Amino acid sequence: MPSDRPIFVVGCPRSGTTMLQLMLHAHQRIAIPPETRFLLPVYESRCDFGDLREPANRRELARSIVDVKETKFADLGLDPDQVVEEIAAGPPTVGSALGIVFRAYARRFGSARWGDKRPSYFRRLDVLLRMFPDAQIVHLVRDGRDCVASLKEMPWFHMGTSHAISTWNEAIDAGRRAARRLGPTAYYEMGYERLVADPQTELMRLCDFLGEEYDPVMAEPHHMAKVAVPAHKKWHARTYDSVGTDRVGSWSRRLEPWEIALCESAMGSRLTDNGYERTGVPRPSAAHMARYLRVAAHRRLAARKCDAFDQVRRRCEPNPVASQLTTPAYADA
Repeated sequence: MPSDRPIFVVGCPRSGTTMLQLMLHAHQRIAIPPETRFLLPVYESRCDFGDLREPANRRELARSIVDVKETKFADLGLDPDQVVEEIAAGPPTVGSALGIVFRAYARRFGSARWGDKRPSYFRRLDVLLRMFPDAQIVHLVRDGRDCVASLKEMPWFHMGTSHAISTWNEAIDAGRRAARRLGPTAYYEMGYERLVADPQTELMRLCDFLGEEYDPVMAEPHHMAKVAVPAHKKWHARTYDSVGTDRVGSWSRRLEPWEIALCESAMGSRLTDNGYERTGVPRPSAAHMARYLRVAAHRRLAARKCDAFDQVRRRCEPNPVASQLTTPAYADA
């Protein structure tokens, strides 16, 4: 039986996840939308909607997705009222309600499989798997120095080099934990550099993991950019070009020497374990390293607080959260 398992693309921001989203979207059986902003907010608000066995409560949940501008629902090109009615008529779980939106997007393209792409989902893989226990996670890994260089150039990133380094380190660590926990049928890691150097070979391997036949159009994702990349996201302009290796290693001319030193020291074995050679530059200054360590510690504390809050909220859940849309429907995790 063909798979209908959800697919989630994760990774450090600026690691190529939009390119990979388009590659998957090009497959005739798969549709992955532009980044949405409703999955985690709806999950975090799940207790506020009451008992989802009541259709009126499912309708209220649906309205929180389609009526709030910040959710980016409008980028999906769906009829909001139709989506609301589908959710109101659907199974009484928050995972089902969210899955109905992604399923409707896939239906728009005649695709059988759906999923989502947002780099920062690597922080909440436990949440994704609570709602979609049968999900397949695809983690794209890029040289952390290139990710830091690219993040610094983004109009929406204002946190500085130490935060950028911490983000990459956190993504790598989350991937290691997921690989141990989920195993090879649910978690798959790809290297950005290998993907852009030999798209066909790497995408064939990805399709094997997904249980899909390889579709050659996947290697030319720029054809999907006008369909699946919102025009206002100017930082994704390169997705309109053919896949190439010209940005591989560009960190060497985009980062300051002190930033390269800090990256290589703070990322440490995470770089070499993923096949990235370090330059052997001198260690960073004590001041730069101390700032990075403060930032990393603060971020770890914030993550622990987020996890603790979620554990408290789980005690008041009025319903199971797992999606009941796929075959077979999995029990709540």
